[in-house]
Amino acid sequence: MKDLKNISIKETKDGSTTLYVADINETYHSSHGAMQEAKHVFIMNGLELLSKDCIHVLEVGFGTGLNALLTSDFSVRNKQQINYVGLETVPLKIEIIDKLNYLEHEPSLSKSFFLEIHSSDWEKKNSIHEFLTIEKINSSVQEFVPENDFDIVFYDAFGPRAQSEMWEKEIFEKLYGVISNNGILVTYCAMGQFKRDLKSVGFTVKNVPGPPGKREMTIAIKE
Repeated sequence: MKDLKNISIKETKDGSTTLYVADINETYHSSHGAMQEAKHVFIMNGLELLSKDCIHVLEVGFGTGLNALLTSDFSVRNKQQINYVGLETVPLKIEIIDKLNYLEHEPSLSKSFFLEIHSSDWEKKNSIHEFLTIEKINSSVQEFVPENDFDIVFYDAFGPRAQSEMWEKEIFEKLYGVISNNGILVTYCAMGQFKRDLKSVGFTVKNVPGPPGKREMTIAIKE
């Protein structure tokens, strides 16, 4: 996707903020609640389903770093080793990140870890704390060449209406190939064609209740 312009801060219904991109009429998170959506989709119905000594995470759509921040919190609370790779084609400037209210909205989240996540170098593996490493990669999922398999994929691209090229079957064929056995892909999206594509490339698809404002979300399992 080309550089995003006309970005503004928007408060969502749970009080946490997200970004609104006027050029594509799309927000980075659900308008019903950025924080509660991220927790529900990627932590409660994602990381909490896995049990491994070290979890390898691939995020497609690093964005504001909210999912990485919540993953950092999860890893500390559970003393869970996590290696995290985040893909982003349009990295956000720090002056935009600084205007988001995640830390004010949820004071238990670590300001120092959030700053470390965003100040860490791109294209390098960075140790955020004893339980978490993060590698931010300026690449599309189509061009990404993974060095290892992943236990979970956070699929957090803009929706099909705004970014249809991110919901093509070929992408999910590729992701199926880099997810470990019994690994999962989780996303807020529950569109029928998307789920049919997941099934056609080999995933077992589960429909589970979505976050507030959304009836369903999707968990795809590589069995």
